[in-house]
Amino acid sequence: MTELHTQETYTVREAARDFPMMVVLSFVYVCNAQCPNCPYNNSEIRATYKDALIMPPDLFRQIADECGPHGAMLRISGGGEPMLHPQAVELMVYAKERGARVGLITNGSRFTEESLTALITADLDAIEFSVDAGDAATYRLVRPGLDWDRLNASVRLAAALRERLHAGTRLIVSVINQQGVDVAAAEAHWSRLVDKVQIRKYLTWGYNEDLSADPSPYLPPEQRIPCPWLFERLNIDSRGDVTLCGEDIAFAEKFANIRERSIKEIWNGPEFQHLRDLHLARRGEEIAICSRCPDWKYRSWQYNYWKVLRDAEMKRQSRQS
Repeated sequence: MTELHTQETYTVREAARDFPMMVVLSFVYVCNAQCPNCPYNNSEIRATYKDALIMPPDLFRQIADECGPHGAMLRISGGGEPMLHPQAVELMVYAKERGARVGLITNGSRFTEESLTALITADLDAIEFSVDAGDAATYRLVRPGLDWDRLNASVRLAAALRERLHAGTRLIVSVINQQGVDVAAAEAHWSRLVDKVQIRKYLTWGYNEDLSADPSPYLPPEQRIPCPWLFERLNIDSRGDVTLCGEDIAFAEKFANIRERSIKEIWNGPEFQHLRDLHLARRGEEIAICSRCPDWKYRSWQYNYWKVLRDAEMKRQSRQS
């Protein structure tokens, strides 16, 4: 099983030699849901970002301007619902115009026909709906504060608009494999509507109680195989701070800021290289956050976001043929 998630040698991914393949943005720290297994709902992190609840537009544009020439993926995520950012649509369209790729992670509750039309017209690379359920009753439990019917309407509208506009936006649904969720039923419900249903491992992020319904590891914990995240992606919060890993959602291990150094300089700088060297030497546990990471075993060098995008694209094209 592990051979599905490992490889013979480890190094920076070829597409990330000079610049990260993906820049993960903590775009907002506000949310309209009270999901019981969200690490932000189970911590005080949002309270520490009262001065930066949304990413300033000028900071976002700076990031997009640098990512554009490299075709890097801007993964719009973070500590809440990205569509609550008052300039969300405008900024994502700007990033596409600058040449960046854009993948939006959303709970799907805040779309209007106007906003979805703008994003799909801009050929957003992917819209990923975080749903975690395949029926209304389960949805009420795992996504309190949100409306099942509105979610379904948003997904259907996105599919209809994409077809009408002949756009390439991939539509993805993600379902966390957690206790109390029938992932097979969820996959059956959503696979008729979208290009890919991604069944995700349940992550604790160091804050959640472990309620995984499938704790089998991808990477053998005892082997300390290098974590792929250090070799492909960079994480930036709404202040412009950079941390070494997406697992550090509190940005407690931040070591640089993009208002002071460029993304490229940080990516190729001595701090990141030292961290990668430790992982390549199977000494990643010497890094504080890595030593206590409960989710390292669920990283995969093969089954990852890039595979999800490829799978979704194949399904999208088959729908058109």
